[in-house]
Amino acid sequence: MVFQYKRILLVGATAGIGAALADKFIEEGGSKVIAVGRRQDRLDAFVAKHGAERASAIRFDVTDRAGLDAFVNKVVQTYPDLDCVFLNSGTQSQLKLTQSEELDLDAIHRDFEVNYTSIVNLALKFLPHLKKKDYPTAMIVTGSTLAVVPAFAMPSYSASKAALKAFFESLRQQYQGVSKIKFIEILPPAVQTELHDYMGLERGRALGMPLAEFTEKAYAGLVQGKEEIIIGQLAGCSEEDTHAFLARRAELFDAISKQLMVHFKP
Repeated sequence: MVFQYKRILLVGATAGIGAALADKFIEEGGSKVIAVGRRQDRLDAFVAKHGAERASAIRFDVTDRAGLDAFVNKVVQTYPDLDCVFLNSGTQSQLKLTQSEELDLDAIHRDFEVNYTSIVNLALKFLPHLKKKDYPTAMIVTGSTLAVVPAFAMPSYSASKAALKAFFESLRQQYQGVSKIKFIEILPPAVQTELHDYMGLERGRALGMPLAEFTEKAYAGLVQGKEEIIIGQLAGCSEEDTHAFLARRAELFDAISKQLMVHFKP
């Protein structure tokens, strides 16, 4: 089986999870990928690696709100067959809250801007394009298991991913029966990528699940058509207990959604 979507916009494609899945979509899925990131040299290398028939690239900083409309318009006009938007940008900061007088407030705001606000902006801007299609389309976000149980050393990262999860689940709920868009959330554990470089290269790159293992599991979940792809387990829990916990959480979300639908018109 292969991933069903054929023209994928992958935002945050120049490193880590994004770069690995961009390669996977082309090499195994046969999809065409539009890679988006800030580092032009890596974008150029991606296109050179796969060829212009399968790979293309656009340089864009997700925090550039002034350029957002121009970016979205360029994408949908250049690639009218776009059927999957994958929002993967992410950053992570470690914060020592007991040393608040020395705390870099910009780091907190950067975590939220990259991990939450920019993803929301892009999602809302691309939804009209996906919604008008008369065939299945998809929107994917990279969340985190820390959205469910936070890591005390990364409070703003954990909070930004919790906010993203709440927004994305609400988005999925409101679009039920409204369009053919599938809303897919990937929940990774810690993965051995550049995200943890602030810890030091040797220590940071050794933290978590090997990237190749994660990529195989994430791609398998995408091919299977899952809406929530949980990889690994919450700290201190077995995979079975992790899935049971998240399943119960989903049941509670469904219950409150049914109560709210009485008073809400999508």
